[in-house]
Amino acid sequence: MEVFCSDCPRHCHARRTDFSPGGVCCSPYLPRVARAAPHFGEEPCISGTRGSGTVFFTGCNLRCVFCQNRAVSRGNVGEILSVAQLRDCFWRLRDQGVHNINLVTASHFVRPVAEALALAKLEIPVVWNSSGYESVESLRLLEGLVQIYLPDLKYLRGDLAQRYSGASDYPKIAAAAICEMFRQTGPYQLDADGMLRRGLLIRHLILPEEDLNSMDVIDFVAEEFPRGSVLFSLMCQYTPMPGLEAFPALQKTVDAELNERLCHYMRRRGIEDGFWQEPSAATADMIPAFDGTGLSLEQKTTKE
Repeated sequence: MEVFCSDCPRHCHARRTDFSPGGVCCSPYLPRVARAAPHFGEEPCISGTRGSGTVFFTGCNLRCVFCQNRAVSRGNVGEILSVAQLRDCFWRLRDQGVHNINLVTASHFVRPVAEALALAKLEIPVVWNSSGYESVESLRLLEGLVQIYLPDLKYLRGDLAQRYSGASDYPKIAAAAICEMFRQTGPYQLDADGMLRRGLLIRHLILPEEDLNSMDVIDFVAEEFPRGSVLFSLMCQYTPMPGLEAFPALQKTVDAELNERLCHYMRRRGIEDGFWQEPSAATADMIPAFDGTGLSLEQKTTKE
């Protein structure tokens, strides 16, 4: 396969073949996977007791300076899988008894991933776990294949989005994408065990000294969606990573006072369905090893 890709909001029209990377995401057309295994670091309604069957894809169309998963977001770790091999990967995770299949940062592989999901015919929910920076047109390729959307809403301030992620249009792009996700799923649904079966769970990572941005995000969620129709996760797990000398504010964690103030603001705006974190969550302990776990030698794709 050879495409001149315009699937993500970058519309860079880069040449991507099955095995040759291109574009801002620096990825081939076929999906490159760094890890496929049960994961317990998501919200309780996603991870549950048996874990979320998480597939970590390599590459990303954002350039977040604070990224904790830089080894996969900007590297070329992992194995390139055919559509059939990716389908088989989903089946193996399902057979391990996970609650769902959780696709992490798969937006730049949306077409082959959608094809694999259509072939898999999974009987457990599929989670689309993304940065929120994706096009409505691409999301429509997933309608009926994805039951749970788990997007970030990082910024609603364009200058901040440009400074930290190189995407000044992130606010309007992410807002439109998240509204499309809600259109597809409707109000969230939990099963008898409190596990999310369908719906939208919006995540927001608090950044140090950026309380106004976080308040804008809370306002958007409160005003855009009917009360009780979506889940919201306010995260204070920001962990400074190496190489942030040019960004002094990002060299510290979120203080308890800011976290408490935003939690109070969230409740005041009527957002009660969801999750929040204690400042002690700001560690790198939950970053998994991107070492090819779950990808046996028999699964690897070699170029013909």
